[in-house]
Amino acid sequence: MSLINMAKREINCKVVYYGIGLSGKTTNLHYIHRTVNPADVGDMVSIDTETERTLYFDLLPLELGRVHGFQIRFQLYTVPGQVLYQQTRISVLKGADCVVFVADSQASKLQENIESFTELGEELRKMGKNPGDFPLVLQWNKRDLPDILPVPVLEQYLNPYRAPSFEAVAVGGRGVVESLRVAINTTLRRLERV
Repeated sequence: MSLINMAKREINCKVVYYGIGLSGKTTNLHYIHRTVNPADVGDMVSIDTETERTLYFDLLPLELGRVHGFQIRFQLYTVPGQVLYQQTRISVLKGADCVVFVADSQASKLQENIESFTELGEELRKMGKNPGDFPLVLQWNKRDLPDILPVPVLEQYLNPYRAPSFEAVAVGGRGVVESLRVAINTTLRRLERV
């Protein structure tokens, strides 16, 4: 849920990048951090293990200017994808305004993707959110690798709510900005309705 600070005339929105380990969540944030105007983005905070995986989360504050006299800030987080960090994923997910689910397109990762997406839906329900109505963007990442599943197969197994989806190669930036743009616009439209 967006945090509105009336005294500072500021609205803080939270977008969480969710998915299995090494699906490209952190790579998305690194690309965004490198690409966005330096005046509009804060420092990227990243906590990694010795294997370079995100242990807790990445936080990338993004300034989007003013709307109706309020400064709009987006905070982008990633969750750790490894199974043993479920409690951390739940903590990071709390208060999210939108989720970008980053799926690894490789055929060998389908079952892990399904389990992660199912977990996301369960956690949203526990938080009182309807997954079918919650702002969600799907990103089919690693489209440059061999042995990837066709997009219709990914849609069939991972997009029951027909959320916006994008093919991506996060290491090169393909689909990264498009996914973020839709996440931001969806969140802002939802804010206008409140």
